[in-house]
Amino acid sequence: MKFQDYYEALGVARGASAEDIKKAYRKLALKWHPDRHKEEKRAEAEERFKHISEAYEVLSDPEKRKRFDRFGEHWKQGEEFAPPPGERTMSREDFERSFGAGSGGGFSDFFSSLFGEDLRRDFGSGGGARHARFRQRGVDVRGELHLSATQAVERGKHEFTIPAAAACPRCGGVGFVGASGGREHVCPTCAGVGQVHSDKRVELAIPEGVRDGLELRLKGLGEAGEGGPAGDLYLMLRIDSDDALRVKGSDLEAELAVAPWDALLGTKAELRTPLGTATLTVPPETPAGTRLRLRGQGLATAEGGRGDLFAVVRLVLPKTLSPRQRELLRELAGREAAEARPKR
Repeated sequence: MKFQDYYEALGVARGASAEDIKKAYRKLALKWHPDRHKEEKRAEAEERFKHISEAYEVLSDPEKRKRFDRFGEHWKQGEEFAPPPGERTMSREDFERSFGAGSGGGFSDFFSSLFGEDLRRDFGSGGGARHARFRQRGVDVRGELHLSATQAVERGKHEFTIPAAAACPRCGGVGFVGASGGREHVCPTCAGVGQVHSDKRVELAIPEGVRDGLELRLKGLGEAGEGGPAGDLYLMLRIDSDDALRVKGSDLEAELAVAPWDALLGTKAELRTPLGTATLTVPPETPAGTRLRLRGQGLATAEGGRGDLFAVVRLVLPKTLSPRQRELLRELAGREAAEARPKR
């Protein structure tokens, strides 16, 4: 790791008090903790977190800070600040010595003084010692779920996948694992965070009042907490047009296939709406392209009402025709062609 100005890394003046340095580190540690960032920014967060942790380790130790103030880049007598080759683990005792928490209350009191009593969590091991963990509620998450208009109308249940965090299976969520000689080390599976990431499938029941822009609160489906409850997932529903239904605000528009003779004589047709199945009356002699309106059968509105559903009449032939039907259609087509010819 190359040399860095530790005061600049924490954003404090060179004459900052120990309390100012602690507050600056607390703020930056919470901001840049890798587990608080999405995957595409996690590498940057890890690098920033590593830098501020190194800076605090030096500036929080009076002796190290004194050497740094005097020698600057060469405060370690010319050594480049880099970890030794190979895997390095930090025991609880190493951590306490590095952060100046080896005397008095030790590891637990260090985190209590740094992050406040509200964020303290008892930490446990076989010998009665307890690991310090933050008692903090998980962060709320916001997202969008796109549904087709047909899915919204049919309602039912819809499955989707969200990223989730769970307690590390190796350390049980405490961030430390035991080793020989009674020493404990940072868990290599979760890097001391106490959580691992995975995908979680969620089954959502589409509500009756579904509309574009409706926000649902799914309790406990946000980010996992640090010793506290998980946050919530705020899910905004987006309703998109599809081949069967077009979305126009809170109104819906569907095409209604009608046989020519039904359009001539009149008929009744059933349509699926957000409220169930509605019966639509097609009046006699209805021309193609007519918009038939079903009031209050559209999507819900933010004001508590409902839009309308419009059925657009489209003339179609049935897939199978009897010989008599074919004969009549040919006869009708012949008369139409004769009437269209110019008279002499």
